Amino acid sequence: MKLHGYFRSSAAYRVRIALNLKGLTVEHLPHHLRKGEQCAPAYLAINPQGLVPTLESDAGAILTQSLAIIEWLDESHPEPPLLPTDSLQRAKVRAFAQAIACDTHPVQNLKVLARLRQLGLPEEKVTEWAAWANREGLSACEILAAGEAGPFCFGAMPTLADLCLVPQLANARRFGVDVSAFPRLLKAEAAAKAMKAFADAAPDRQGDAE
Repeated sequence: MKLHGYFRSSAAYRVRIALNLKGLTVEHLPHHLRKGEQCAPAYLAINPQGLVPTLESDAGAILTQSLAIIEWLDESHPEPPLLPTDSLQRAKVRAFAQAIACDTHPVQNLKVLARLRQLGLPEEKVTEWAAWANREGLSACEILAAGEAGPFCFGAMPTLADLCLVPQLANARRFGVDVSAFPRLLKAEAAAKAMKAFADAAPDRQGDAE
């Protein structure tokens, strides 16, 4: 398999964690987002959105969108499972993950921030926007996980929720958010970061980090 990504992309970070948890080896193909390499014609031919990650399966299938990739990995390599067997808990995990991947991360990603700069916002206002988006999303997630058993977001083992949470907390810190306001999320993050699969997926462990 081949994974097209970028070391700082939180969406690619999620997929790296999933691959590590599953014990799967992939060829990593970096695309420097700040240099616009994701917009190269050759890459747009496989991912017309010009986003990372993209996963190429051993059979040559092309998969885009991190949550879709992770769920495919979970179905094709079911151990360890990343979604609960209970249907209600599975829905809760998906809702938490989507609160981050669909409603929080996209509002503060590189493309949106670049557009804000194009519209004339000063850099401090751009950063304020990104911090606001992170605080809003993580505040909701703190409540969503508050009543759940730990130490992870939804129980004793990491799920799709934790794969989304850890990269988003890294983003929040990068934009100056005081994450001490989210003790339940920090508990889950600490449990995750103690695992080699999460540690090895971190941005500073990637060969394209710069």
